[in-house]
Amino acid sequence: MEYAAKRSGKATIPRGEIQIIMRNIQEVYNELQENKKEQKSIKREYKDALANANEYEETVAKLKELKEKKKQIENLAQARLGVRWDEYEKLKAKSTELDQMITDIAMTTLMDGKTVEIKDEFNNAYEPVYKISFRKIV
Repeated sequence: MEYAAKRSGKATIPRGEIQIIMRNIQEVYNELQENKKEQKSIKREYKDALANANEYEETVAKLKELKEKKKQIENLAQARLGVRWDEYEKLKAKSTELDQMITDIAMTTLMDGKTVEIKDEFNNAYEPVYKISFRKIV
């Protein structure tokens, strides 16, 4: 990763700072967990307050009814489009597939130590954004 950053002219984190980040990651995780617990507690209070609100249940029922009506109108419009709507659905699936392919190619290119960049039709450059998340080890 440092190699790719040097080639692209972007700043890198000195190794000493990486160790500090790694040493404090557990503290940050613990703080995140406490934050989530507090959010959950407040969310319960919020739901209780909504349950005690006079018009809330009535409004939720109206909203459900309107959502059902909206879905019926959408289905009718899709049926009227017929083949065009089917084409849209196929294009949507193909776009998802191509997005995944771009991600795979970008990761492979990055792992080879090369800079990753793409350009749109107006010659605007784009660089990848990577996200790290954690999952429980079973």
